[in-house]
Amino acid sequence: MRRKTDLDETDPSNQFRPVARAVEAVRRRDPRAPVVGLVLGSGLGGVADLVEDAVSVPYEEIPDMPRSTVKSHAGRLVLGTISGVPCVVMQGRAHFYEGHSMADTTFGVRVMQALGIHTLVVTNASGGINPAYRAGDMMIISDHIFLPGMAGHHPLRGPNDDSVGERFPAIVDAYTPSLRALARKHSAEAGLPWHEGVYVMVSGPSFETSAELHFLRVVGADAVGMSTCAEVIVARHAGTRVLGVSLVANLAFPDAPEILTHENVLVGMQAGAVHVTSLVRRIMPDLAMSAANK
Repeated sequence: MRRKTDLDETDPSNQFRPVARAVEAVRRRDPRAPVVGLVLGSGLGGVADLVEDAVSVPYEEIPDMPRSTVKSHAGRLVLGTISGVPCVVMQGRAHFYEGHSMADTTFGVRVMQALGIHTLVVTNASGGINPAYRAGDMMIISDHIFLPGMAGHHPLRGPNDDSVGERFPAIVDAYTPSLRALARKHSAEAGLPWHEGVYVMVSGPSFETSAELHFLRVVGADAVGMSTCAEVIVARHAGTRVLGVSLVANLAFPDAPEILTHENVLVGMQAGAVHVTSLVRRIMPDLAMSAANK
């Protein structure tokens, strides 16, 4: 039976033909089939150091793969195993604020799906809007508010390929409840600082004004960042399970916002990156097992 993530490379009308070219290039370097994909956000590239028997493929060697211009994003796919689980890691992502379309920012997710993943772990750096949060805390994402998507910048805009997913996918429970439960369990057992909350994506690249932060808090956001939501929608469109983890790099309280630079954010990430690394190492076997037992 054909899986939703399998792409018909012989169909000339297939809008995902560039994905097939990219997959072919990756498989020439490493034919292994990953089951879990990870997207590493700003300051979290070190999580890729967990990968054993690693094969790195620079994005420039992958046809049509968009490249990030952000210094903290290495720009390569890393294939191998983490805690014995076959995986593929995006060490860096392309952002909407860099001038990429939403479809382009999600191209890497499509490639990982076509390589064979059934589970996607997305990570990012965020500003903590919830007053209970502190820099270095992890937030397990329970839901999101995709502001650019609500304004018309949506990764699924345009012709739909019904072999990949539905024209009008339901995104309720976008962040798979069973995976969130696993993340809560492992975070608590390891004594990691964690919360669970709602992530809001803004387009960037400017940081938020005080008025914008007030608005975001009122509508229910706990943390704010400039990525992730489009990737999650594309993953869910094709039936891929999703776990989202946001690392609070700075405080974004409406009444006392910090004066931020990207460098400040990266400094804030240093203390908390070890928590995300620990969670990924611990949870990987359960991610593979939970999919097998579905």
